[in-house]
Amino acid sequence: MVETELKELLDKIQNRKCEEQVVEVKAAHKGCPEKLYDTLSSFSNQDSGGTLVFGLDEKQNYAKVGVYDPQDLQKKVMEYGEQMTPFVRPVFTVYAEEEKVFVSAEIPPVDVTERPCFKTAKGRLQGSYIRVGDADKPMTEYEVYSYEAFRKKYRDDIREAVGVSIETLDPIKLEDYLLRRKKNRPHLDTVPTEQLYELTGILKSGKVTLSAVMLFGYYPQAYFPQLSVIATCVPGTEVGILDETGHRFTDSRRIEGTLPEMLEGSLAFVRTNMRTATTIDPKTGVRRDTPQYPMDAVREAVLNALVHRDYSIHTEGMPIQLTMYTDRLEISSPGGLYGRLTVDQLGHVQPDTRNPVMVTAMEVLGQTENRYSGIPRIRHAMAELSLPEPVFSDRRGTFTVTLYNRREIVQQEQKERVVEEKQQNVAYDPRGLLAFCQEPKTRKEIIAYLNISSEQYALRKYLDPLVQCGAIQLTIPEKPKSRKQKYVTAARKD
Repeated sequence: MVETELKELLDKIQNRKCEEQVVEVKAAHKGCPEKLYDTLSSFSNQDSGGTLVFGLDEKQNYAKVGVYDPQDLQKKVMEYGEQMTPFVRPVFTVYAEEEKVFVSAEIPPVDVTERPCFKTAKGRLQGSYIRVGDADKPMTEYEVYSYEAFRKKYRDDIREAVGVSIETLDPIKLEDYLLRRKKNRPHLDTVPTEQLYELTGILKSGKVTLSAVMLFGYYPQAYFPQLSVIATCVPGTEVGILDETGHRFTDSRRIEGTLPEMLEGSLAFVRTNMRTATTIDPKTGVRRDTPQYPMDAVREAVLNALVHRDYSIHTEGMPIQLTMYTDRLEISSPGGLYGRLTVDQLGHVQPDTRNPVMVTAMEVLGQTENRYSGIPRIRHAMAELSLPEPVFSDRRGTFTVTLYNRREIVQQEQKERVVEEKQQNVAYDPRGLLAFCQEPKTRKEIIAYLNISSEQYALRKYLDPLVQCGAIQLTIPEKPKSRKQKYVTAARKD
């Protein structure tokens, strides 16, 4: 950053009186802070990196105290960076104000293939940190493993299913699968069956794989009890609310079986518990049924959870959670997004595949297209019913898809009408975006400023209404989806 950006950052921190996901404050007026390793690690391990700001004292309500010696401070921070694996190379900015000097150190993200970044002396398990809000938290053993698994290309979907023999697999399903694999591949007809098992991931070094059990087992949960789906329907917008009869759940089931069986069982649960609105066209008399959720969107979300979840020993005790609230449906699966993929990239780039054998098998069985069209289909299906955009979140080893139903739309419209009446056409700006956008800002900058975990919700809630009423304008209005698009507060007309 340049000096003016550092000045703006100092002012913003003082106004907000807090640190953020990408900003850490250190006083440094009495010397270089001793504990920087955890923040260097956590910033390096998140895709956005982060910035250390020296010269504000959190204990004095973020007063400007300056730093003791900007040159020595930079030297010592560099030394801290060289004690990390891999090395951390900060980018420094120095700014002076009223005889006080302030220093920022921008910490770039480490490439996914080199994560986690950790304090060398403590080792990977003890010295790796992750940023959670404004705090640096030690990585769990699983979080460290997830990076290792990607870097070394572990194949947990074909790990040995200990204690499982080929006799526990359904021979009819196996034969049908092999016939499908041989279709249009005449050279496979001459391959011996056992060798074909190895080629298709059913066996690995003569041992039955986890994929084989989950795809063709008579009863997979006999060996992996928690590799199932826990489906619940609750009577409110959060767990713990009781219905009129005092029950916490209106329906609750453990869905077991092979991957195709769990997929169908999950869809049946949703169909049973969701509501369907019926309307009659007064002119034609034609009946129209509108479900709370489009079933093809639900199917894609459940399918993604089943085939893309983490199947390592670290998560085999964690079932997929399917929870139906009165206003939304949530599907959470163990294991965050795999590899380099980020939430913003979902449906737009070809992702790395965590479980290629399972994904290929489900394609052969006709359960999925394996063309990376699942996320776009979820989005389109929700839009076709005029429902809110799906929300995708990736938090500390859990990936969640949230589908909101019409109740959320009605409530939102009611709130917006109330706000409009109260404000009497005055722009509703509870987050101060009008002041923030006096200079043109990108969507990324606005998201960082709002600091809300659900980016889509943040923009829809706080930015879109200001754009719609003309309080904030697009810098490239003829291309609203341009990557170079920025947003700026409209000039006032007195």
